[in-house]
Amino acid sequence: MKKIILTAMVAASVIAIPTSCKKKGCMDPEAINYDAEAEKEDKDEPCEYKEDTVVPTPDTVVVVTDNGSGTGTTKWTKDKTYILNGRVFVNSGQTLTIEAGTVIKGETGTGESASALIVAQGGKIMAEGTASMPIIFTAKADPTYRNQAGVLQQSTALTASNTGLWGGLIVLGKAGLNSAPGTTNIEGIPTSESRGIYGGTDDTDNSGVIKYVSVRHGGANIGANNEINGITFGGVGSGTTVDYVEVYANSDDGIEFFGGTVNVKHALVYSTGDDSFDYDEGFRGKGQYWVSINPGDRHGEHDGGTSPEDGKPYATPTIYNATYLTSTANASKLTFRDNAGGIYANSFLLVSGIDVEKLDSGEDSEKRLVAGDLQLKDNVVVTGKIVDSKGNSLTTGYTYVSGTSTTDPGITTSNPVPAAAVSASGLSGDSFIDNVTYKGAFGGSNWATGWTRAFN
Repeated sequence: MKKIILTAMVAASVIAIPTSCKKKGCMDPEAINYDAEAEKEDKDEPCEYKEDTVVPTPDTVVVVTDNGSGTGTTKWTKDKTYILNGRVFVNSGQTLTIEAGTVIKGETGTGESASALIVAQGGKIMAEGTASMPIIFTAKADPTYRNQAGVLQQSTALTASNTGLWGGLIVLGKAGLNSAPGTTNIEGIPTSESRGIYGGTDDTDNSGVIKYVSVRHGGANIGANNEINGITFGGVGSGTTVDYVEVYANSDDGIEFFGGTVNVKHALVYSTGDDSFDYDEGFRGKGQYWVSINPGDRHGEHDGGTSPEDGKPYATPTIYNATYLTSTANASKLTFRDNAGGIYANSFLLVSGIDVEKLDSGEDSEKRLVAGDLQLKDNVVVTGKIVDSKGNSLTTGYTYVSGTSTTDPGITTSNPVPAAAVSASGLSGDSFIDNVTYKGAFGGSNWATGWTRAFN
């Protein structure tokens, strides 16, 4: 199939050039219905392929390179595949709309050459996919693409072991942090890049919509111990909509929150090199139906502050209906430290341990537990213990650790939906949290089936 490469210096107009002619019949020798005489016989048949065959690339590929002007206010459409050539920004005042079904690929590179899509402060991303037409961010090496008929050609050539092949998706907003001086440069972006700033005072800041979006095979290294997360939210406000997102096979963290108040529903993180869910700098958003499967380190690394560690406001997110599990005897932990608080309720926390930092003096996460800034309510914790960092049990004598069950719900990494719903006794009363009556991220069916890489 003929492929046309369009190199776009972003913020400039791009005209897609169609292929030179319409093929008559299937002329691809790799196809099972290849017909060498098709052109002569004037047939008009689509090519058909065996499962896992590497199929031709789409007719139109747009290479996007940022010359400093950002993407401009533009729309990326599903009839093209977009290649991020290095760091591409949506600048302040710009809106990038991504049509449902669009595939975006990151060029391979590390250090200064790492590719990523970054929504700067004041910019907006309107990426609203659907269950049948998810928006996919993946590596250029991934053969997956959507053909001109709009059908996703899903390749399994890259697996969960293929990580760090490009950067990731970074969204930066103007919501508050608890670190001084209140704004800072996001990790994964060189400090020389002024568009990498996040933080401020607008907790209702709106960075757009991210819905039915799958981010795969990212986490490129830009320096010593400095990788890009699958999805990074830096100071993102509650006006932003995030629902149905996946991070698959990232070499660093899956989803990381640096301060801010963004709310996230239906989030699946599968097979990371580091943590699944990481928050820091006073994150105060809300979450429901979070899933962590097979992290390389922790299911949740939850830090309250960075500089200073006891900065206010404390990190106190509200998280309901999480499901955290691994395929290796639930070997990963859930950690609260540096004054991190938060609420975990009605969840399956099938982890090797929940540890809460306790220092000899000063503020710490154990004090947040005593004060009610940290609460663990009505969760199933089968294999692990809830302890402080000195090994002392926190399951008795603590008002805000309640309703802990050790009844195994019988779920696995391949089937995280329990055969029978486990009843939830506590409802949140919060308008963002759905008042479902079951524990864990799934009711009677798996909402991740079909549109994610993990359950496709």
